[in-house]
Amino acid sequence: MPGTHHRTPEGASPAQASPTPSQIAPPPLPLLPHGPHPRPSGRRDPYLLAAALFVAYATVSVSRYQHLNTRSWDLGIFVQAIRAYAHLQAPIVDLKGPGTNVLGDHFSPVTALLAPVYRLFPSPVTLLVAQAALFALSAVPVTRASALLLGRCRGLVLGVAYGLSWGVQRAVDFDFHEICFAVPLIAFSLEALLARRWHRSLLWALPLILVKEDLGLTLAAIALVVAVRSRRASPRTVEYAVGVAAVGVAATLVTLLVVIPVFNTAGHYGYWSKVGSGFSLFGGAGTKLRTLAWLLIPTSGLLALRSPLSAVALPTLGWRFLSSDDHYWGTDWHYSAVLMPIVFLALADALASARRSRSSWMRSYAHHLPTAVASAALALTTALPLSALTEPATYRIPARVTAVERLLDRIPDGATVEADIGPTSRLPSRCRVFWVGDTRGITPDYIALDNSTGWVPDVQGYARQLHPDADYSVIGATHGYVVLQRRS
Repeated sequence: MPGTHHRTPEGASPAQASPTPSQIAPPPLPLLPHGPHPRPSGRRDPYLLAAALFVAYATVSVSRYQHLNTRSWDLGIFVQAIRAYAHLQAPIVDLKGPGTNVLGDHFSPVTALLAPVYRLFPSPVTLLVAQAALFALSAVPVTRASALLLGRCRGLVLGVAYGLSWGVQRAVDFDFHEICFAVPLIAFSLEALLARRWHRSLLWALPLILVKEDLGLTLAAIALVVAVRSRRASPRTVEYAVGVAAVGVAATLVTLLVVIPVFNTAGHYGYWSKVGSGFSLFGGAGTKLRTLAWLLIPTSGLLALRSPLSAVALPTLGWRFLSSDDHYWGTDWHYSAVLMPIVFLALADALASARRSRSSWMRSYAHHLPTAVASAALALTTALPLSALTEPATYRIPARVTAVERLLDRIPDGATVEADIGPTSRLPSRCRVFWVGDTRGITPDYIALDNSTGWVPDVQGYARQLHPDADYSVIGATHGYVVLQRRS
């Protein structure tokens, strides 16, 4: 082996003592015992990496907020829900319609965990920083499991590749979403699964049913992989795992058919139409194939497919690709974040078995793949959100933003406001905010618009169109933002 010197035993000829390269195979990895494992050297590595990733994620996410580059209304929606939880109220989200209970839209009660922190720091930034912390935390089990299977160096390399993965970076770039809770839960669950701590794996996965309605199926997939992996070592565990899989499926059905309709004013799950309307399995085939390629090639060199853990990704890919909404098919937004810990831990699992392969080609591929995956992640980062860390503008707040915030500060606390995306990133922490055009008969005190693209040629005329019986006047405008106040 390169860099290793072998001594010739006494009495042996050089031919006998020097096997050909094809005869040299790496020693087999020891089978993991069922009990507790000794910690690998470098046990601080996962936590140091997570700390660095937290700083990077939080910087990018908060900088986007500070530059008024909020990408959707989701941040405002979650601020309204968590603000309500923080005051021990029902999670009413007026941005989805006046009086709308968010549990009738998506079932994500887990976000209530942020309520105490939000009560202390009532700002959208609180949510962004919490999300950065949760994403960074997920790197700990990914790095730790990889190090246990492959050694400290390769484990850290895979941890870095995971932390820089495009799916996580896209999610960091997308303001806030409840899936930030799912990512570490899946990572810790699969880490325990790879360590053969079956019950711990199931316990880590169980809270997924409180994160989002579709994740009960992901829980079921994890439980079935546990059943397959434990069938020889612990037949009793198979029974538990099958039971948990049934719980996951039942939780999904009950949530979709009973719980969400109870909280939904229309009495049904509003997203069924995205499957039933214009559905085609092969619609957008090119986009879906590109997403699969992004999911499997730069992150794992396709080797993740050799691990049963890759099956855990099927429920998420299933609902995304079966949907008629093309936003779910691609690599943008936050939808692929939950798949990243699955792919990388499946890769670690596959690498561990590939290193014991009888094929010299496979052993060589497995030997070099961690470095290749990390190199790909670093190269892709130059075109992904974390590249903003190298730009001086990231750390400066533009004068435009200061002017816009002064304008929005003219709206008093507790006022009712009708707004579009830009203002909804600033106002929900202190005002009752409705989505523009969806106040359902409520005449708000103010209308706040980001009209920097000129999408409203006549803002006062637009206000009359929205509320024919009210009279609004412009009280301020700067850098495309306009605030109108209703006259008494």
